[in-house]
Amino acid sequence: MNALLDSGERLDRDELEALQLERLRAALRHAYENVGFYRAAFDKAGVHPDDCRALADLSRFPFTVKADLRDNYPFGMFAVPEDRVRRLHASSGTTGRPTVVGYTDRDLDTWADVVARSIRAAGGRPGHKVHVAYGYGLFTGGLGAHYGAERLGCTVVPASGGMTARQVRLIQDFRPEIIMITPSYMLTLLDEFERQGVDPRSTSLKVGIFGAEPWTEQMRREIEERFAIDAVDIYGLSEVMGPGVAQECAETKDGLHIWEDHFYPEVVDPFTGEVLPEGERGELVFTSLTKEAMPVIRYRTRDLTRLLPGTARAFRRMEKVTGRSDDMVILRGVNLFPTQVEEIVLRTPGMAPHFQLLLTRRGRLDALTVRAEARSGTTPGERRAAELSIVAAVKDGVGVSVDAEIVDPGTLERSVGKIKRIVDMREAL
Repeated sequence: MNALLDSGERLDRDELEALQLERLRAALRHAYENVGFYRAAFDKAGVHPDDCRALADLSRFPFTVKADLRDNYPFGMFAVPEDRVRRLHASSGTTGRPTVVGYTDRDLDTWADVVARSIRAAGGRPGHKVHVAYGYGLFTGGLGAHYGAERLGCTVVPASGGMTARQVRLIQDFRPEIIMITPSYMLTLLDEFERQGVDPRSTSLKVGIFGAEPWTEQMRREIEERFAIDAVDIYGLSEVMGPGVAQECAETKDGLHIWEDHFYPEVVDPFTGEVLPEGERGELVFTSLTKEAMPVIRYRTRDLTRLLPGTARAFRRMEKVTGRSDDMVILRGVNLFPTQVEEIVLRTPGMAPHFQLLLTRRGRLDALTVRAEARSGTTPGERRAAELSIVAAVKDGVGVSVDAEIVDPGTLERSVGKIKRIVDMREAL
């Protein structure tokens, strides 16, 4: 197997940590000397890049948060002259100014390399066809997957999102072995295959690489069973690089190996910011080790996970992200995440893997209704039983009372990207 791994993947732990420290010191110096925001932040915290003499010293440096990127829109976080930036990507900016990220030639090479490494870890090989159904454009997903697949030596089908019926036809005609897609859009494709009378298990697909939103083990089993594929997780975020920061290996499916030679991970208490020991769950924080155009130091991702020792690779693993600190619903004093409800819906007989959480207010109290789609052929009695089962399971498993409403198949809005799980109607009332 080692013949398939690149030189970075063959490092032992001591070699990796020596490389990380060398690159971390250089990254801190690069950020301090070339980004006014970081110079001011380090000076205010009373630290200097020379103070980093061991990996543990990183905890002395200040965090970066998304608001810092927005406050420095568009190019205030860049560490190189604009004429060295070869590509720009940006968030949608639906909640304010977009976050803008830039890449030098070397950054684009690094990005292609880590995505190629990710696809190979998922089971992809040179010569495979890769159907990329992530959105192209300013979103990093489509182009990140595209250039990584080409770097590995694969044939790319740049399908992007949307035109779902056409995607089904392309998969049947082009016969790709791999699909890169959000899990929620994969379920939309599944619905379309069945609508067209095509057995999803009959396709050429062997591997699905799923990212851009949290998904559960129950959803993995649903997709694997109904498509007859291996479903693995990929992790990334635009602020740190894009897809390809971490990848689940096909042979183990036990969490995502972080490509630690390029991205240094920490897990912190989301409230105090204290670095937590390996194995404790908290908020994931990343420091880029090799980025030129836009280095990020201790970027708070808001994703909740924990760090674990490596298995298929020497790199440490992160547990599958099942929630975000900013997606948490506090309902009458109880913390609730959409993925907790998803697990319950997926194990409820007669339920399709499509649901939404509707937040409303009754008098002075917040209320939540779980709206879930029934599968075709589910009887009224089975629907009522499902409603009672979901209400009881949320009460027993999460500790809060909710309502449940079972709706007809195809009722809930579908998405070609990240699905909107929470609909908050409290301000409208």
